[in-house]
Amino acid sequence: MSILAPDARITVLIDENQLGARVRELAGEIVAAMGPNPLLIPVLKGSFIFAADLLRALHLAGAVPDMDFISLSSYGADKVSRGEVVILRDTEAEIAGRDVLIVDDILESGRTLAFAKDLMVARRAKSVMTCVLLNKSGKLAVQMSADFVGFECPDKFVIGYGMDVAHAYRQLPFVGAVED
Repeated sequence: MSILAPDARITVLIDENQLGARVRELAGEIVAAMGPNPLLIPVLKGSFIFAADLLRALHLAGAVPDMDFISLSSYGADKVSRGEVVILRDTEAEIAGRDVLIVDDILESGRTLAFAKDLMVARRAKSVMTCVLLNKSGKLAVQMSADFVGFECPDKFVIGYGMDVAHAYRQLPFVGAVED
C-alpha cells in the first residue's frame, strides 16, 4: 500500500554521484578538524545510510573512527515535528573524554541536533561537533548550526538516502522531494 497519492511524483534533488562526492569531501573536512579518531554517533533512523557512507569515507581519508548510535524522535510518523525530542535508543559507548561527531540527516527545526549535542556535552565529551547531510535554512526553532553540512536543502519534504515518509522510501539511492 502506497502512502503517497497515486498522482504524486518524486523529483531527484541530489543524485548518487553528488552524494558520493560530497560525503568524501566531508570526510576530509572532518579529519582535518577532529583528527583521526572521532566517535561517530548517527541519529537513527534517517541518517543511517549517510553515516555508513561517511564512516567508509573517513577510513579512506585516514581516520580510524568508532561508532555508536542513538535513536531520537521528534516526528514519529508525522511530517511535522511535535516539538519534543524523545530518546528511543541510547548510546552504549563511553562518551567522557572523547571527540564526538553527531551525524544527522537533516537540520530543520534544530531540536534533535541540539538535544543530542547537549546530551553529549553533559556526558563530558572532550569535544562535540555535528554533521548533517542537509541543512534546511530558515526553519530553525532553536539556535543551532551544524559544523559540517553536505547540502543546502529547499523547503520541501525530502525522502531517500535513509530519509522517509511514514517509514517508506528510505532505500532510494538519491535525495528526492515528493511533489503533488
